Amino acid sequence: MKVLLLSAYDADSHQSWRKGLATAFSDWEWTVLTLPPRYFSWRIRGNSLTWAMEQRSLLERPYDLLIVTSMTDLSALRGFVPSLASLPTIVYFHENQFGYPNSDKAHSSVEPQVLNLYTALCADHILFNSAYNRDTFLAGVEALLKRLPDHVPKNIRPSIEKRASVLPVPLADSCYGHARLSERERQALWGDASSSERAALAAPIKLLWAARWEYDKGPDLLLAILDSLQAQKIDFRLCLLGQTFRQYPEAFDQIRERFQPQLVQYGYEESGERYRQWLVSADVVLSTALHEFQGLAVLEAMAAGCRPALPKRLAYPEWVSEDFLYDVGGLSLERQAENALELILSLGRKELSVEIPDLSWSQLKSQYADVFHSVVEAS
Repeated sequence: MKVLLLSAYDADSHQSWRKGLATAFSDWEWTVLTLPPRYFSWRIRGNSLTWAMEQRSLLERPYDLLIVTSMTDLSALRGFVPSLASLPTIVYFHENQFGYPNSDKAHSSVEPQVLNLYTALCADHILFNSAYNRDTFLAGVEALLKRLPDHVPKNIRPSIEKRASVLPVPLADSCYGHARLSERERQALWGDASSSERAALAAPIKLLWAARWEYDKGPDLLLAILDSLQAQKIDFRLCLLGQTFRQYPEAFDQIRERFQPQLVQYGYEESGERYRQWLVSADVVLSTALHEFQGLAVLEAMAAGCRPALPKRLAYPEWVSEDFLYDVGGLSLERQAENALELILSLGRKELSVEIPDLSWSQLKSQYADVFHSVVEAS
């Protein structure tokens, strides 16, 4: 099969997904075009223009299937390159522009939402990486359409819904089966367990937080949780991972200043091997996210054996039981932090087994193949 894949805003998770596809279906002929994940407003509006003018001969080659990410301006691209309109097409939604938390830092223009809608309407099939992603997209589309003044076509949501399904971004098979580090190896990685005031626990809790350093990952809640741990004299170590940027929320600087003795890692981990060591050696992987459509970093940590402490919202209830969720709904930041602390301490005391769906490529490849073949055969 000859496949054209377009990743219009090629962020880390998008790269992982498309590279995984090419590896899983290595006997297919892949042509991949990507654009860097920067200049958001220009990128999502200009990707069709860029590709149509710079890659026209490549776009016009014969293909059996077109796969695009939701950032792709598919309706405009098909106008620029009419031959693409006849290709069986799948759109993959890693995220949607309706599901972001409200903030003055968020993109306020309605145009990204309209682009998502038009791209979905152009597709033969629409894949979402979680039910949460699908449901917030459909609800957002419905709310947007109600705001429009006139001549709004009916049945847009049902039209999209009947062509949509959920298929997560798979984890690499290598995420599973790693042996946990010995206590001596863990101590060497996480540092000495001594503390000026020992808590009831025999050893410090090894806490892992891994996310982009942006407001939508909840750094203020993370800071509040750490304050609660310190106030209760709980001995802990913190591995603070994630992609950093020139500008990031002030909470991260406060964490570095106030919790220097507990910090064993602060920022992006360049070494893939050392990153895996952090995952297999931590006790608890903590999320404070306000926005998460799947949660790949958390799922990778869980696959490595970490017990999760996750907010009871977003996509997380799809992956874990109530035992690993803390309540955040309608609560103050302080109360959310208290609930998270209670869960973290509970996980430190109990040996709860974490049962998550098998999201490996080995498990999900056949489901991807079924969708791809059905779309091609239906054309």
